[in-house]
Parts: sequence; C-alpha cells; structure tokens
Amino acid sequence: MGEKLICNNKKAFHDYFIEERYEAGIVLQGTEVKSLRNGKANLNDAFATVKHGEAFLHNFHILPYEFGNRENHDPDRMRKLLLHKTEIVKLFAKIREQGYTIVPLRIYFKDGKVKAELGLAKGKKLHDKRETLKKKDMQRDIAVGLKERDRGR
Repeated sequence: MGEKLICNNKKAFHDYFIEERYEAGIVLQGTEVKSLRNGKANLNDAFATVKHGEAFLHNFHILPYEFGNRENHDPDRMRKLLLHKTEIVKLFAKIREQGYTIVPLRIYFKDGKVKAELGLAKGKKLHDKRETLKKKDMQRDIAVGLKERDRGR
C-alpha cells in the first residue's frame, strides 16, 4: 500500500541534530484515526518520554473528529508508543545523557496503520541554527543558479 504522510515536524530539524531514527506504532482511539485520515493533526512542541519501561508521546494534538459524539477523544492526551523493549531501553539510556531528547519527526499511515517516525535528537545552539540556515540558503542559491544556467541553453 505504501505510506501516506499525515503531518511532519519541520521545526525539529531546525532546533535539533537528529542522530538516530526509529519507527513506532501509536495506540489510538477510533475517532483519533478518523481525524488523522482527514489530516487534522499537529506535531508542534511534541516530544516523547520513557516511563516505567514504556514510551509515551506528549503534546501531539489531534483535533476532535467533527462527526464524533460524546465518545470523542481528548485532543491533547498522552499516547502510548509501540516500540520493541530493546529500543526502549536504548532510548532511555540515551535520554539520561545530557542534552538528548526524543522528537517525533513525522506521522504517517503505513499499510493502514498509523506510525510515528521518532528521532533521537540533541539540541542545537543558536550559532548552529544560523549555520544551518546559511547552508540552506547557499543550496537554494546554487539550485536557482543551475536552473537559470540551464534555461540559457
């Protein structure tokens, strides 16, 4: 079936160095899945934690399903992530180190199931962010220059 992107976290690449990536399932209610199919999700300020050997996703906002009834979900509830035990132990060990955090990079459907791509991230300093923006601008200028050069032929 492939993958269908629901939402991504562009801010994560601006604020963090992503060192490792993991794919995790998410425990959801029925109205949450219906709302995600409509693309009603927001990953801004979302992060993951490990508690008692389980991983949880915080601040992942899913708008309530518009055709839902009183059984509709809480938009900001904490959601459990489905990872292998060895992955959770590895992530927990890294989080205890200084400066590491788990950031969701994107949420997508894979073969009909909702998946989250998590990144083990280390925070960027202000000068690192400026350096990243300079590189991005230079790449854009190079691409524009190449495009203009190709048109001139």
